[in-house]
Amino acid sequence: MTALATATATAPGTRPGGLLRAVGSTHRAALVLSLLALAAAAVALVWLHSLGDEARAGVSACATPPNGGLASCAAVDAINADETYRDGMSALATALSLLMFPVAAWAGGALIGRELENGTAQLAWTQSVTPARWLAVKLAAPAALLTAGTGGLLLLNHWARGDGNPNLVGDWYDPDAFVSTGPVAVAHALAGLALGALAGLVWRRALPAAGVALAASLLLHNVLERYRENLWPAVTRTEAGALELPRSAFQVAWSDVHRDGVPLTRATFHPESHFWPLQYVETGLLLAVAGTATAAAFLLLARRLP
Repeated sequence: MTALATATATAPGTRPGGLLRAVGSTHRAALVLSLLALAAAAVALVWLHSLGDEARAGVSACATPPNGGLASCAAVDAINADETYRDGMSALATALSLLMFPVAAWAGGALIGRELENGTAQLAWTQSVTPARWLAVKLAAPAALLTAGTGGLLLLNHWARGDGNPNLVGDWYDPDAFVSTGPVAVAHALAGLALGALAGLVWRRALPAAGVALAASLLLHNVLERYRENLWPAVTRTEAGALELPRSAFQVAWSDVHRDGVPLTRATFHPESHFWPLQYVETGLLLAVAGTATAAAFLLLARRLP
């Protein structure tokens, strides 16, 4: 009786937007938790932005040689602002870069797997909701929220980073900084959602689906991080003697060679101008994974129907 009532509540197809409201009602706890996390991150970024100028002034005071006519960095409050700002920005960058993992586990376990395991999805399909429409709304609603929420945090993150001083916010090619400062973060979340939905349809049980979705997203995350340097052609520079690259260069390879008896240094690297090409390529790959997993989920759903 409880399962039938839940299924009936999940399938109000005769009312405009009924299925969408039912999805929100069924996953109200996850929605509230996500909104609270989003609000907390937004407040933290606003607060960190207020420390930004003070933190950058602290770094300037401690520079060697000192900048702005400052002989030392004796101001304790400036040092504390420096540490607080740097640690806070690093923590938020890590959280954004790992967003796909909880999304994938939730999508596989609670969003899809649990309803298939309990039979509420099958009962809903006997009402006025087709399986394809059921899955479409299940994916579209969280995808829209993830895109809006993650995109908003990215804009706040850029604002809070100020001038992007690497001593405070990390180099652009650091894994967490790279993911959390471009559209890659949104694409990671959408890929996690699609992989979780596919795992839920394959295993049809909450815990196995959540575990498989988490493992698949972890594999995808590690592969992209490992081969990120190969997503766009790098620059190679060869010079006689010692070769110095700016800190902003993302070093790929470094070797000493000889040409006509002359010692040379050869470096292969990505300049900072490669940030956006690398972002666009990785975003495209992640969206391709998300699209493929979504299409596979719809095909699998159609094949398993009686």
